Amino acid sequence: MVKILKKERLAENISRIIVAAPHIAKAAKPGQFIVIIPTENAERIPLTIADKDLEKGTISIIFQIVGATTKLLDSIPAGGEIAHLLGPLGVPSHIEKFGTVVVIGGGVGIAEIYPVVKGLKEAGNKVVTIIGARCKEMLVYQEELRIASSELKVTTDNGACGRKGFVSDELKDMIATGEKIDLVIAVGPVPMMRVCCDVTKPHGIKTMVSLNPIMLDATGMCGVCRVSVGGQTKFACVEGPEFDGHQVDFADLVARLKPYKDVEKKAFDHVCRLLK
Repeated sequence: MVKILKKERLAENISRIIVAAPHIAKAAKPGQFIVIIPTENAERIPLTIADKDLEKGTISIIFQIVGATTKLLDSIPAGGEIAHLLGPLGVPSHIEKFGTVVVIGGGVGIAEIYPVVKGLKEAGNKVVTIIGARCKEMLVYQEELRIASSELKVTTDNGACGRKGFVSDELKDMIATGEKIDLVIAVGPVPMMRVCCDVTKPHGIKTMVSLNPIMLDATGMCGVCRVSVGGQTKFACVEGPEFDGHQVDFADLVARLKPYKDVEKKAFDHVCRLLK
């Protein structure tokens, strides 16, 4: 059992929990994730480690309430306990001095890029962070990323905060100015990552994306998280979650994310009724 020390709502349907996990905090690196089982007999879900505190032995987890298990997780109050926590998992982000790195976060992916941005800046890079959300209320981690980045650019679909438009618009403008970009990292909804890759590919700018396929055991045994990269099958849990975006078969990824939507909706409705 893992105790939730703090819980807060960051935006509509987006929560942050801080849990006591000293061993995970000590071992975790940017880009890695954990698997949570909120209650006994609940399903396993992967969530990115958004931050850690070595002195306190804690990790921060940010999640969006989109399904039955995240709804169940959100129902556990501060002081309550999570049944099982496994991690850190996945291959850490490759951190070194590249030069100028553009890190892009969309939706809940904004929080997920935070440790990567910090790591890249500490390695001596110029880090331009671009974040985007549907509306101002869905923007999270703005101040944290502003401090951690060399420069922060903000977009919203309706223009309520920052530029009206998409993260890809800011990326296009940066490329158009002729500024040398050594690496792009994009984390967020699949359509956003795909568009970012389409923008950078003609210019030969290496672009890494963090993939979010359906995942079960997260140890490479079941193969549920398989994705197609460069014509080869990869397991996102042990070979990812980050891959070369120009090699990812996004159509295959989208297709693999669709089959259980009806089942997920029924499970979500069932949990909502139980928690009333």
